[in-house]
Amino acid sequence: MTKPLLPAPLITDDTVVFGLLALCLGFIFYGSSKKTGFWSKFYGIVPGVLMCYLLPGILASTGIVAEKWETLSETGEIITHTSSLYYVASRYLLPAALVLMTLSIDLKAIMNLGSKALIMFLTGSAGIIIGGPIAILIVSIFSPDTVGGNDFDAIWRGLSTIAGSWIGGGANQAAMYEIFKYNPEKYGAMVLVDIVVANIWMAIILLGVGRTKQIDKWLKADTSAIETLKVKVTAFAEKITRVPTLKDYMMMLCFAFAATGIAHFFGNHMSTVLTNSFESVSDQKSFLSFLGSSFFWMVVIATAAGIALSFTKAKNYEGAGASKIGGMFIYLLVATIGMKMDLGKVLENPGLIAIGFIWISIHAGLLILVAKLIKAPFFFLAVGSQANVGGAASAPVVAAEFHPSLTSVGVLLAVFGYVVGTGGALLCAYLMEVASAL
Repeated sequence: MTKPLLPAPLITDDTVVFGLLALCLGFIFYGSSKKTGFWSKFYGIVPGVLMCYLLPGILASTGIVAEKWETLSETGEIITHTSSLYYVASRYLLPAALVLMTLSIDLKAIMNLGSKALIMFLTGSAGIIIGGPIAILIVSIFSPDTVGGNDFDAIWRGLSTIAGSWIGGGANQAAMYEIFKYNPEKYGAMVLVDIVVANIWMAIILLGVGRTKQIDKWLKADTSAIETLKVKVTAFAEKITRVPTLKDYMMMLCFAFAATGIAHFFGNHMSTVLTNSFESVSDQKSFLSFLGSSFFWMVVIATAAGIALSFTKAKNYEGAGASKIGGMFIYLLVATIGMKMDLGKVLENPGLIAIGFIWISIHAGLLILVAKLIKAPFFFLAVGSQANVGGAASAPVVAAEFHPSLTSVGVLLAVFGYVVGTGGALLCAYLMEVASAL
């Protein structure tokens, strides 16, 4: 029986599709900015980040746009057409965003957050790393087929993209997708697990923000460090904030895309040299195979470039909105990932949703336990968690819910997530591979 062709969408022109994605993002951000009325209530329940995935997903599921489709040539050969939007977003906008969002990072300021902030962040990372394999082991008892699969259809490969997303965000998710080459036809199910589970957890955290005093009292936390941070961050923001000029925008363009070009140039060379020189790198089954990924090196080099610039006067471009422009690029990437989703397949594998909820429960439980033991404020728990699970797209949002002046704290920890995320996600992926084989 011949496999049916992937149907062509209503709109195949990437220029028009990009316009639709921009329209979706504008509609979401306009509505989520409302303080009163229907949209205020709607976005009080449904996180805007979720909608940034879902609207493009709805367009893809209804056949209006598509990430991939097939046609027959005159000779009867199948021709596969692929939208270039995800490629552009992941190879151009993502590294540029990493540079802009690390431009103002203050490594000393991260240390000054205190050990509890870093402990909670790393606890969140540890919860994700061990939560994945434990969730696989638990679900395998009731439904072994759910965690099975062979070669590039292996479920652990797909779950590795969730691990990447939950330890740093979109950058690491894309890295895991590229490194482990999970079947793209089934990738939408993983994205949905990521979105549904992560956003329900984020919603729970946001509900907790309104009860911060009660939670801190239960945790017996000392919040004086938070108040000090509010004063310090507010003073720094006021010091560097300015009305951006055309020169500011051009310089940020220079930093972002010059570094992107450097990241691609050296990333491609590093990948080629290591693949040709070391068998452990060229062997796709090796633990070190990720070192042969040019995408991995691109992410690492772009992040390193941003951190290097943070030691120069370039960091003051944060006052002209560098991280906001980086955030815009991240949301465009989020929208192109949303195009990969087929919402009609959401309930095809409820076992995956179960894995997701068990996984995030282990993450949450470990965070609560450690916060109680070290008497860490709820702010550190919430932002430490979201710096992992949501990355730069949601950690600043959660931080701002506590106090607008703390937004940059969320950015700092989220950026730190990018730095440690790839290694943590790789460790989690290989642990899940072992768990799947048991």
